[in-house]
Amino acid sequence: MKLHTGDRKVAASAKFISFEGIDGCGKSTLLNQFCSWLSDAAIPYIKTREPGGTRLGESIRDLLLDPSNQNMDEWAEVLLYTASRAQLLQEVIRPALQQGTWVVADRFIDATLAYQGYGRGLDLERLRKIQQWACKGLLPDHTALLDCDVETAFSRMQGRTEDPDRMELEKLSFHQRVREGYLELAKIDSRRLVVLNTEKPLHEVIEDLYRAFWQPLLQNMP
Repeated sequence: MKLHTGDRKVAASAKFISFEGIDGCGKSTLLNQFCSWLSDAAIPYIKTREPGGTRLGESIRDLLLDPSNQNMDEWAEVLLYTASRAQLLQEVIRPALQQGTWVVADRFIDATLAYQGYGRGLDLERLRKIQQWACKGLLPDHTALLDCDVETAFSRMQGRTEDPDRMELEKLSFHQRVREGYLELAKIDSRRLVVLNTEKPLHEVIEDLYRAFWQPLLQNMP
């Protein structure tokens, strides 16, 4: 089985899985469902999130999501996300893969391309080069892209008890560009990104996740 290993070897049994989508798409719920299937199958795994996942990353997360930092420069934003990602790779993701442990990530490089590239309008090629350099070529083996209408996502977020963070406070038009960017990324890399419609009732979305994402992974296990 071929893995995107960058400059280091990883155990052949380890898979790097990411979940992507706009805020309010149901990502956390479905990521946790996926992890429950891993547990049922006795597959060792860890969960990570971006930004965050390490002590340094969580500090960066506080800076990035603090609504008082609305005047943050767009490229400063990119570099902060990238710094958190680089630390997460070095401290958590690569060691886990080397030990044969699956990694299930709440966002990875695709988020930067979607949010800062398509959402902010920053140069995509430059963003890709920065990520390739920082991550040493590592990409998830499989990515579940959870897609829903922006209005639906916004209505779901309104039901949350916590205050919206800096990114969630962006205008609807920004999140629409992010959604369109994610779908464009899925067209470019359709073998890695599996698009799932999360506007359906939850039990149907879980069935789709099982059939279109989890089942093929099981069938391809060594």
